[in-house]
Amino acid sequence: MTEFNAEYDGLMALDRMERAVEKIRDRLLRSTAALEAAGVPYAVIGGNAVMAWVEQVDESAVRFTQDVDLVLRREDLGRAAQALEKNGFVHRRTAGIEMFLDGPGAKARDAVHVIFSGEKVRPEYVAAVPDVSESTSFKTYRVLGLEPLVRMKLTSYRRKDQVHLLDMLAIGLIDATWPARFPPELAARLQQLIDTPDG
Repeated sequence: MTEFNAEYDGLMALDRMERAVEKIRDRLLRSTAALEAAGVPYAVIGGNAVMAWVEQVDESAVRFTQDVDLVLRREDLGRAAQALEKNGFVHRRTAGIEMFLDGPGAKARDAVHVIFSGEKVRPEYVAAVPDVSESTSFKTYRVLGLEPLVRMKLTSYRRKDQVHLLDMLAIGLIDATWPARFPPELAARLQQLIDTPDG
């Protein structure tokens, strides 16, 4: 492969990445705008919420995510479905997971995923999902507050949750005083990340 071809391939890959990020951002903005317009309480969670908090401290530390995740109150699901379907989303329930596909031909990865406040995502989880009232305004939409977001990340504690928490620790968004805010099991998880940031 020539140097020109390698450079061209690199630029094409960068273009594809930029388009993917833009699609996710567009899905986030369209879905939250629909809920705002309908007066449905919600909060952005997951990687997009982490990104919103990290961005306020250090834009260079932002990690992009494939997912658009929202928390709703279960009693608001019907109103949320009406609002989102008016804006081109298609409601699906698959294997107990509520989602809104970004159009009729979209795949599950091209969806807005919903979980419900006050409920446990899995029975074995220590904590239930925070209420949408524990959110704050960010730009044109609402994101889960920092402490409840950290609590969610400590509760699910998958590898990507650990990476998000390490990012927040690295930029000083959270610090060594934070374990005291959580129940013992969650506090121990955070303390472990503080003590062994490199694994």
